[in-house]
Order: sequence, then structure tokens, then C-alpha cells
Amino acid sequence: MRSPKSACLCLPKVAYFFALFFIPPGVPTSARTADDPLAAAIEAARKTHEEKQLQSLKTQLEQKIAESPNDAGLYLNLARVQGYFADVYEMRKDKKAAGDAVDRAIDAAQRSIQPNDKSADAHSVLADLYGRKIPLGNAMFLGPKFGPKVKAENAKAMALDDKNPRVWASVGRQYLMAPKTFGGDVTKAIESFQKSLAIDPAQDEIWVWLGKAFQKQGDTGKARDAVQHALLLNPESRFAQAAAASLAK
Repeated sequence: MRSPKSACLCLPKVAYFFALFFIPPGVPTSARTADDPLAAAIEAARKTHEEKQLQSLKTQLEQKIAESPNDAGLYLNLARVQGYFADVYEMRKDKKAAGDAVDRAIDAAQRSIQPNDKSADAHSVLADLYGRKIPLGNAMFLGPKFGPKVKAENAKAMALDDKNPRVWASVGRQYLMAPKTFGGDVTKAIESFQKSLAIDPAQDEIWVWLGKAFQKQGDTGKARDAVQHALLLNPESRFAQAAAASLAK
């Protein structure tokens, strides 16, 4: 097994779909959240997916939105938290609850874009949410409906900020999750995840997604290395734990 340092050097340059979207890339998480208690709480919830934390954040954000209904950032954060709820429900194999949470997240993401159509982060979040709709329902019906929306939102995000690690991560998920007949491409997925990690190597979820892409490509060794690196970054990650368990079978 390579060390974390060597795992980073080997690069040529995540159900959990989100990182901390509203903070600048390339800055350690501790520094990004130190002066913002809400940002720190959202980052903690992302790492653990603890339901009581998520409920508290949801209540706080809804109260803030009632006070500032035109704040695009609040809606984007609410979309992210609703996405985390969807993760929790998917782990329980409750597809209906997960689908309802994704619908609420989509509504919040769309509301974040209405006053600010120039946010690459918001378009990437919305792309990921549209992608989540497909496996939560009838994929044969929902794929043709939401697949083009995923592609369109990612294209908007990329046009707005092609140096954004979350944008590259969302594009990677697009390539990884789509069937070949709808543009799926594992090689392009790996390249996109690597570009995201080249910008911000501290994204534990994206290391897991890179591992999933390597696994789909048939390279189990690289898949294990990527997932182990994710666990070093965030030992509490249920996403990484599940991926590691799958690779150990």
C-alpha cells in the first residue's frame, strides 16, 4: 500500500455526492471553516452524516432563509443538507424517503440559481441532484429525462469555472454513472476525478469516487489505494467504509 504522500504524487495533475461547495478550493478545511460556525457545522455533518446534526442544520438554514429569502448561498447550503439526508435514507435502503429528499434538494438548488445564475457550484450541485433522481426511480424512464439535464448543468458549471474542483468532480460522476449509450466513459471519469483532486487533494469523497472508477475499469489495486486514502482523510466516512468493504469481498 502506498503512503498518503505517494498516493497524491501518483496523480498526473465520492450515494454521497457533495463536498463543501461554497468555500474556495486549495485551502485546508480547518482554515476555511474556522471563522464560520455554520460552515464548520456543515463540514462536520458531511463527514459523519449524523441525522441529528442534519436536522439541526436544516432548521437553522430554514430560519435564516425566512429572514433572508433572496440569499442564494443559504439555498445552496440547504440543497447540500437535503442531499445528505438522501444519503442517510439510501443507506437505510429507503428509496422513497431518499427520492423525496432529493426532490427537496433540487428545489433548493434551483432557488439558489434564480438570484445567482453565475455560480458554478450551484450548477454542479444541481447536476449531481438530477443524476441522483435516475437510480431512485425507473431508470429507463428517468434516464432520458434527467440525463440531458445533468449534462447541461455541468456544461454551464464548466463554462463558469473550469478551475473548480467540485465542477470536475461532478463531471466525473456524470461520465461514471451514465451508460455508454448515453455518454458514459470510465476513462474520462478517472481523468475528471484526477483533475478535481489535483486542484484540491483533501476531498475524501472524490478519492472514493476515483476508487469506484478504477474498480469499474478493473484495476482493483488502484481502487483500494484510492479508498484507503479517503479513509486516512476521513476515517468516519460511511461512504469510504462501504467502498472498502466492497473491495475486500
